[in-house]
Order: sequence, then structure tokens, then C-alpha cells
Amino acid sequence: MRLSEELLPAGQRLAARVEYHGGDYHGWQAQPHLAVATVQETLEAALGEVAGQAVGTICAGRTDTGVHGFGQIIHFDAPVERSKKAWLMGTNRYLSDHVRLHWMTPVSTEFHARFSALWRRYRYVVLNTPIRSSLVEGLVCCFRRPLDLESMNQAASALIGEQDFSAFRAASCQSNTPIREVTECVVERMGDYVVIDITANAFLHHMVRNIAGSLLAVGSGKYPAAWFVETLQGQDRTVAAETAPAAGLYLVQVKYPDIFALPNTPEGPTLLTGCL
Repeated sequence: MRLSEELLPAGQRLAARVEYHGGDYHGWQAQPHLAVATVQETLEAALGEVAGQAVGTICAGRTDTGVHGFGQIIHFDAPVERSKKAWLMGTNRYLSDHVRLHWMTPVSTEFHARFSALWRRYRYVVLNTPIRSSLVEGLVCCFRRPLDLESMNQAASALIGEQDFSAFRAASCQSNTPIREVTECVVERMGDYVVIDITANAFLHHMVRNIAGSLLAVGSGKYPAAWFVETLQGQDRTVAAETAPAAGLYLVQVKYPDIFALPNTPEGPTLLTGCL
């Protein structure tokens, strides 16, 4: 990939794809009062080194502590003239090994990483083996009991459509409405891994992890699929299962209108035997 060294003007809006291992960070959103770094703070510090001044970013979806990003999208308005090569390679130079920019491209001022998004796709990865793996610790949810994918998919089918997801909404959620539209939720087995793939226009706080926790309860035989459906319809978070661990969750893709001509996000890395 040959990057242009032509200078981009100050004020140019830039979009970028960010990949990160969330284990070392206190989530995405900058929280200056905390001693633990966030992904946003780390990224903005690196951008600031390239710009020689502060740079603020907007992301497609704020992820929690321990949650990973593969297809996170950001935008920022360049405060100074720099080339695309300088913004991309220069920023990566100042980032830790656990945060990386994979592409950066100029976009119109109409583009907004959050509000222009058509949908977001999350993937929850479960290592379904009796013994924990040392190689993927912190990257997956480890679940020892066998899982029945047929019952999990039966339960997951109830999520499709625009409806009230209060049953899977964190008490700390600040959204004005619990209504979201899920367009896909599929559970698949890939070797020792069980993967929950869910796509929606937007998500409530802890929504995917709460759904994953209840689907695991169904898959392990603790509850029947009918319980999951009743829980969803009952809109009571206290009835649902416990929140699944953050380590298994990835923001893998965000879709935008074609008019913005963003580079495609790959299906996922080779890590975890291709299950991302």
C-alpha cells in the first residue's frame, strides 16, 4: 500500500479504522479523572504528537473496559496540514502495540463516525472447552459446559426486529429509549469456539454482553429457549442471566452509506482460528 505524501489542508475531516486490544484500557471514552488510560486518550495523544497540538476524535461506538475493537471507526478534523502518510504512519509510531490505525481517508464534513452509521456488528467469542487456554486469555470468554447451538439460535431468533430491549439493558444505560432494531443474530461453532454474531442499528449499554449471558444460559441447558423469549418480552433486566465477560466481545464492523466511499473492513483477523 503506497500512501500519498501530498499535504491535506487544515480543517480536512479524516476517517480511520482503529483496531485495539481492550484488556489494558478502561474502555474507549476518555476519562481524565481516572489513572487508567482509555483507548480514546491513547489515540488522541498519538494524533497530537503528529499535529503538534491537541486533536479530538469521535467514534462509531464507545466500548467498555476489556472490550476489543477490530472495525472501530473514528473521525477528526485535522488542525494542521499533514499528508495521509504522516497521519497514518506517524500516529501508529506513537501508539502502543495494542492500538493500531489500519487506514485513514479524507471524507466530507457531512461524515460523522457515530451519526452516519447505518448499522454496527458485534461478535462475541466463546472458547467452549473444559480447560482454559493460556494463548487466548483475555481475548475470549471461556465456558466449560457443552453448548447446544440449536436452542441458542432458536432463542436468538426472537431478537430480530425493532423492539424494546430493556431486558438486556444495563442499569447505567443513559439512552433515551430502549428501542433498537436487530437485523441479525446467529450463533455458530468454529472448532472449539462458539461465536455469537449480532447486527443492529445501535446498541444499549451492555446489550450484547447481556444477550450473550442469557444465550449461554440457554445453550448450557440452564433455561429453555422459551425462557429467553419470555425474558425479552418481559422487559425486566433482573430476570435475565448475568452479564457475559467483556473479554469475548469485539466491535467488528460499522456500515456507512456508500456515498462516503470508506475502505472495506475485512471479515476479521486470522487470530482465534479465523472466528473473527
